Amino acid sequence: MNLILTTALTMSSRDIADLVGSRHDKVKQSIERLAARTDGNGKRVIDLPPVGEYLDSLGRPANEYLVNKRDSFVVVAQLSPEFTAALVDRWQKLEEQAAAPALPTDYITALEHLLASKRSEQLALEQRDEAVRTKAEIGTRREATAMATASAAVRKVMHLENELGRGCQHATVTAVEKAARRSFGTQGFRPLKTWCDSHGVAAPKVQDPRFGWVRSWPAAAWAAVYQIDLAELFGTPGETA
Repeated sequence: MNLILTTALTMSSRDIADLVGSRHDKVKQSIERLAARTDGNGKRVIDLPPVGEYLDSLGRPANEYLVNKRDSFVVVAQLSPEFTAALVDRWQKLEEQAAAPALPTDYITALEHLLASKRSEQLALEQRDEAVRTKAEIGTRREATAMATASAAVRKVMHLENELGRGCQHATVTAVEKAARRSFGTQGFRPLKTWCDSHGVAAPKVQDPRFGWVRSWPAAAWAAVYQIDLAELFGTPGETA
């Protein structure tokens, strides 16, 4: 079935004949009678539709009417009212086709349309891939920043621990006594000093709220003199007792 499309949507008299199961010449006669008839106000029931041309089954030119939407309902109501629902469906399909984007009508235009479509698809894929890469890069940078921040924090804590005299590398007598819960007496530092002097090892000074500063003795001295492992005593680097 061929629906004739002009500037204003129309349905051919042949389409109406096919819809209601009637002969085309009978449908044309009904259209002409309705166009000649007037209502109570002297207005024509329908306007005489414009004429279109087609080739019949023998290839001969023939005429058909091109009926607008409103008048097609009048014609079908006159011929076979039971086909009104089918006519509604036909018009809905016709209007959907008219609203759809026009397809290319020649080979070059079709190729250009396909190329534009493929470019659009490629752009969408590239944008998706770029978004994935960007997200991965951001995640990697965040992870690296977090690790660097954590390492800096650990180093800072270790530095502070050593400054306070209770780290894994050096520790004051007071810090060890507190952590080990034992006392080395008032001369507890002397064996440590003797060991450092004999081995040429320096014991750094750290701040002390009571004395202003005290010596923080190296881990090797504590291990040799008192058999105390500072790493075991104070835990992992950055962890305090």
